[in-house]
Amino acid sequence: MLEKKETHYEKAILVGLITPLQDEEKLKEYMDELEFLANTAGAEVYKRFTQKLEQPNPRTFVGSGKMEEILEYANENEIDTIIFDDELSPSQLKNLEKELEKKIIDRTNLILDIFAQRAQTSYARTQVELAQYEYLLPRLTRMWTHLERQKGGIGLRGPGETEIETDRRIIRDRISLLKDKLKVIDKQMATQRNNRGKLVRVALVGYTNVGKSTLMNVLSKSEVFAENKLFATLDTTVRKVVIGNLPFLLTDTVGFIRKLPTQLVESFKSTLDEVREADLLVHVVDISHPSFEDHIQSVNSILADINCSDKPMIMLFNKIDNFTFEKKDEDDLTPITQKNYSLDDWKKTWMAKSQHPTIFISALTKENYSDMKKLIYEQVKDIHTQRFPYNDFLFEYFDEEGNHLN
Repeated sequence: MLEKKETHYEKAILVGLITPLQDEEKLKEYMDELEFLANTAGAEVYKRFTQKLEQPNPRTFVGSGKMEEILEYANENEIDTIIFDDELSPSQLKNLEKELEKKIIDRTNLILDIFAQRAQTSYARTQVELAQYEYLLPRLTRMWTHLERQKGGIGLRGPGETEIETDRRIIRDRISLLKDKLKVIDKQMATQRNNRGKLVRVALVGYTNVGKSTLMNVLSKSEVFAENKLFATLDTTVRKVVIGNLPFLLTDTVGFIRKLPTQLVESFKSTLDEVREADLLVHVVDISHPSFEDHIQSVNSILADINCSDKPMIMLFNKIDNFTFEKKDEDDLTPITQKNYSLDDWKKTWMAKSQHPTIFISALTKENYSDMKKLIYEQVKDIHTQRFPYNDFLFEYFDEEGNHLN
């Protein structure tokens, strides 16, 4: 009988800063997310290091005292990888690797690594490879720090520089090739979008790991890969969905995240084009996540960046089956916080005044599923009738269970 191969997890520590723009509470949220990212990439986090600074140290991100503390802990505990919560400059990366003599990864590199693991199709792999090379190009010199220890020497200084320049040229050529390849694929995908006929297009958007793929499976009765990990879906999936007698196209898109690397936004242009060309957005939110309001702001910010903030939208609050809150005792006079809000309380806040139709569901248990179908149906119907005013023979009407009546 063969022994089961054990999964090797890298030992990692996290490093983040409290700054005037990022208080302690906000940093904790980011570090929680960074730990989830690290776990998704295959690392086990042993400790977190934080420091309060007006701004990151331009040389080593953290101060010298904190550097010594990190170095001591990393050596004593045989840490493999040190992960920083913000993107490091090429010089910071080089200095940190030189002084700590450990693998140094920043948030951007970590996200790129997860995308590389998750990319399944040739198109997704091309997009990720382009983003990785664009990240790597200004940081090439750190790969040649071993030459510095030689202090020059015959035959070393010149070839070292030549080697770096050669690599830069190879990477620039590769970036150019990948961009050309993506242009061809983008053109093909644009043609595919144009060939989808007159059907209304609906795109699922939202933060990563909010349940978009699970919702896609439920609505389209398909088997899109869904997992409780970040960025489970990279490749855009389009399915034809029929509610009642009204067909439309439903698209599952890559999840967004705070501090999304600019390289990924650019290289995933065609994926985001699915969002740009959608007629209706279904913004899926994990209501059970303590930072769901921040997630909404992050998604709205990215939608604004790609000029999609004015599109018709449904706010869909998912995972109500996983929602919990701390009920306050009647004699508890401490201020009410978000932790004390029940679902009913949330529904009476800004959500009640939202300009977008709002619904609370569980894609997993299908709670309020028929109401969700009716809401999507009505929104798609409105768009369809505006576009094709004499083509309403498709429409049917639902009873309370979501079954059509005629």
